[in-house]
Amino acid sequence: MAIIINGIPSIILIFATYKINMIEIPKNVKGLIFDLDGTIANTMQNHFLSWREALSPFGIDFTAELFKSLTGKPREATILKLNELFGTKMDPATVGKVKGETFKKMVHQTQEISIVADVVRKYHNVLPMSIGTGSTKNGAKKTLEVIEMSHFFDIVITSNDIENPKPHPETFLKCAALMQINPTDCIVFEDGILGMQAAETAGMQVVDVNEYFKMEFTV
Repeated sequence: MAIIINGIPSIILIFATYKINMIEIPKNVKGLIFDLDGTIANTMQNHFLSWREALSPFGIDFTAELFKSLTGKPREATILKLNELFGTKMDPATVGKVKGETFKKMVHQTQEISIVADVVRKYHNVLPMSIGTGSTKNGAKKTLEVIEMSHFFDIVITSNDIENPKPHPETFLKCAALMQINPTDCIVFEDGILGMQAAETAGMQVVDVNEYFKMEFTV
């Protein structure tokens, strides 16, 4: 297994898990922090399509590569970044609402990512666990309900709970503080580049979920 970041994860044609049966947690780890979208919940294709729908009136070529580079940013921050990249003047509230409403129509299709969900089940009531996500509070709540994993997490830090989104470490540092665990004793499960950067900045170990589960974004 790999618990380090080695560049940008590749995107391949099929969903796949590697040959291991369970991701092993190092013995020095005292707390587990999980990203949600693309880490515990297989939502990324639906997020990708929702963004494409919301951005299509503005002529933005929202590719899988661009989406991957923005993974982990909250909705409004993503739109502001796209304005910067493409010279557009999209209103974050308006475009964000379209994106959110489109995603809601697909959320019922969400399934767990078993290789990570199995870790959640194994360490429930064994080690403190929390979620640190760039999703909104309502979005995270609904996703956890659909994959039937709400009962595993008392601590869920979302974009509504922080001022500085990933790659700033605030999300994960808040998780550690609420778990009452030193950041250096935490391990973060992430699929996004920005989230991995945030975890490393926080001094935490990182499990790159892309080493165990890969996907293609299709239009």
